[in-house]
Amino acid sequence: MTDTAPASPLGPPAPSPEIHQVGHPDGRVELAEGTRLPDSPFANADLQPVPVADRHWTTYNFTALWVGMAHNIPSWTLASGLVALGMDWKQAVLTIGLGNIIVLLPMLLTGHAGPKYGIPFPVLARASFGLRGANLPALVRAAVACAWFGIQTWIGGQGIYILLGKMFGGGWEDAAPIGGYPWTLWLCFFAFWVFELAVIYRGMETLRRFENWAGPIVLVGAGVLLWWVADAAGGFGPLLDQPSSLGWGADFWKVFFPALMGMIGFWATLSLNIPDFTRFGKGQRAQVWGQTLGLPTTMTLFALLSVLVTSGSQAVYGEPIWDPVALAGKADNAFGLLFALMMVLIATISANIAANVVSPAYDLANLAPRFINFRTGALITGVVGIVIMPWKLIATPELYIFTWLGVVGGLLGTVAGILIADYWIVRRTVLDLTDLYLPGGRYWYTGGWNLRALLAFGVGGLLAVGGSHSAAGKGPFPEDGLIPFLRPLADYGWAVGLTASLLLYTLLMRRTRSSLR
Repeated sequence: MTDTAPASPLGPPAPSPEIHQVGHPDGRVELAEGTRLPDSPFANADLQPVPVADRHWTTYNFTALWVGMAHNIPSWTLASGLVALGMDWKQAVLTIGLGNIIVLLPMLLTGHAGPKYGIPFPVLARASFGLRGANLPALVRAAVACAWFGIQTWIGGQGIYILLGKMFGGGWEDAAPIGGYPWTLWLCFFAFWVFELAVIYRGMETLRRFENWAGPIVLVGAGVLLWWVADAAGGFGPLLDQPSSLGWGADFWKVFFPALMGMIGFWATLSLNIPDFTRFGKGQRAQVWGQTLGLPTTMTLFALLSVLVTSGSQAVYGEPIWDPVALAGKADNAFGLLFALMMVLIATISANIAANVVSPAYDLANLAPRFINFRTGALITGVVGIVIMPWKLIATPELYIFTWLGVVGGLLGTVAGILIADYWIVRRTVLDLTDLYLPGGRYWYTGGWNLRALLAFGVGGLLAVGGSHSAAGKGPFPEDGLIPFLRPLADYGWAVGLTASLLLYTLLMRRTRSSLR
């Protein structure tokens, strides 16, 4: 198949370089041997298709990746948030499990292009948004990732600080303050920050090897924590017997559906940029089975594990301790504290690097391929993660909950709807590799922008976040919502945005489908 594209009403005629892409029996596609993309302002070594010979991530690699990403402090405390809303442990675990099964579907759909074409998320977005327009969804995704990277790094640094304080005594925690925090806390934060960037700077292959052993080790560590608490408690405490204050009637469903959207939104970011990982997959089987075995099962079991451990802590200490760092700090010997410290380090690093550094590294490289590569993008992510001052975001939760996670997170579903509609419905999974990198091809549209995608993004985004509101007057939005009549949709923003943009984009692109394939 040659790269020459037919004339399209959406842009100028495509160029005709002598480049070919070849298909393999297993469905994977690559540029023909001996050919390469011509010099283009939209390409660099990190954004170009991964050769088939270098796509060797297996089912185990993807499973280990998800085990490593799911085992982190925020994941551990998800169930506690639902219990605080009035659910019992069975309802909380059910909600978390169902949410992750639902989000798995768009994850698999967008992930398909990775092992087939070897391209990352921002390059896949060029097919629907245009070569220049792809920067819009890429930067939205990068903004969320940079914020989460800073927040997770601060949380990880705090965990290290607390555990080291238990080991070194009061002098560690009573150190002279700088900017309102002890200098020892700043030391833990920056040391942790440097180590994270050092791992990802070595590239995706280093990340793969790190996740291969990090995921299983953290799982073992969580099991050890469960064994320790159960042994100390002589069984599990009354938390498992605590009835739901919501029941299974109308009160439960009022809480269930918004909570379900929250569980989906927890990994909505990865449903966009999962091609950044699947592009290294040996085939569709590896990414499908790896993600299916890794995501919903791990998150559900981790939620159950957190409930059991917290239940045991209530029996031992007289109150439920949902924070695993605080619970680990109860250890009365140096070995236990050291073990807990290693678990916090490994769990936070494996989750934060994979979920919050890989994506913006590629997204920023897509913004200026000639000047920014993957490693440079990772360093920029690290700098932005400090510049946003995550310690202030944590201190003002309504700011990052409503602004970063509420509004920007709602837009991620809108982007996912457009990507899925374009790749599966409009193009039926058929892409032209060369035109994804060259101006003037079938993905050039109008000056590099697909106006249809922008319209679908605007409408879907408005429906998804237009009703955003702040509870009890806290946060940047009015209580009755930005657009009051859209407020009923706000709690379902991700699903509303995905559905609306998918349908509208498909309708808008219908007339041009034949010229796009």
